Amino acid sequence: MPASEVLEALVSAIDAACELDPALLGDGETVEALHRQLARLEAVVTRATAAFDAGGAWPADGARSAASWVAFRCRLPASTARRRVRVGRGLRHMPETEAAWLAGGIAEAHAGPLAAARTPVTADSFARDEAVLVGEARRLTHQQFMRVLAYWCQLADPDGSEADARAQHDARRLHLSRSFGGMWVLEGLLDPIGGSAVAEALGRIEDELFAADWAAARDRVGEGEGVTVADLARTPAQRRADALLELARRAGAVPAGARMPEPLFSVLVGYETFAGRICELADGTVVSPGSLVPFLDQAWIERVVFDGPDRVMNVGVRRRLFAGATRRAVEVRDRQCFSEFCDVPAEHCEIDHVQPYADGGLTTEANGRPACGYHNRRRHRRT
Repeated sequence: MPASEVLEALVSAIDAACELDPALLGDGETVEALHRQLARLEAVVTRATAAFDAGGAWPADGARSAASWVAFRCRLPASTARRRVRVGRGLRHMPETEAAWLAGGIAEAHAGPLAAARTPVTADSFARDEAVLVGEARRLTHQQFMRVLAYWCQLADPDGSEADARAQHDARRLHLSRSFGGMWVLEGLLDPIGGSAVAEALGRIEDELFAADWAAARDRVGEGEGVTVADLARTPAQRRADALLELARRAGAVPAGARMPEPLFSVLVGYETFAGRICELADGTVVSPGSLVPFLDQAWIERVVFDGPDRVMNVGVRRRLFAGATRRAVEVRDRQCFSEFCDVPAEHCEIDHVQPYADGGLTTEANGRPACGYHNRRRHRRT
């Protein structure tokens, strides 16, 4: 069938979908199917863009590159157009990725990182492992897939991964300047480890301020009325700004020579999910081993052994709540809320009994799972 007829049929089908009442397309199965078809269409557009790039017709219009032509004619950001051309070029050497994308099994959010992972250094390893990586992209959540891909990149090109980590660290910056009217503008970029440390410290203070705002709203509105976030005195952005100010105030209160907080690194042994290398921050960000070296002389090392004989993980099996080593074992093993629709980190979750405690469930690592407040309450409302 000629391309013009295919395009005409596609336009007709999309026109028909646009005329439908959105409520008729709003059920879960239809939404999922639409996203899969959108992914397939993105794959077709990406391949076509790469073919246009290879065909060399764009200089006739005075464009310096196919990406600049697409950016202008399609009113796209230049970065989007460049990425589409780059990924399309990569697909020529990525048959498994191309087939999965055209079938709707993965999306551009998977194909783009896969194309970036295939470099001149990793090309042979990628050809060997592409089917496995695409299979993980089909099976895992996007966050989990990106974690697996990051580990693959470390193993396929350890020197390149360390160089990328150094480049991230060297790119750190912070600008604070006074603007019109006496306001201050803060803008910066932090490497994964530095950013994680700042975010954690800022988050703790922000949680304190949220609790204070909630208590004040409850006193003002009254217990019986039901407090909502609309009743709080500060917006989330305002609380973060005040948390940063409080962080500076607390830093000023620390005496010279005071003992500084020491980072904790967790070393996992016998971890069945990955059965191999694990080097990441508490929020799941994968980091290179070399990026941790500067902290080793000031850090604590926590060794977590699963199914090992030299650490008792399940102390006090009849306790009501998970605590100590038992809680930590569940946090490190699962790392986020048990719900497939949730990515709240385990350290911010409650540890829930898989078999309820009231039904004889033991407070053991095997019977525990992280549950954010919402999903923990939702489970018990249903039972």
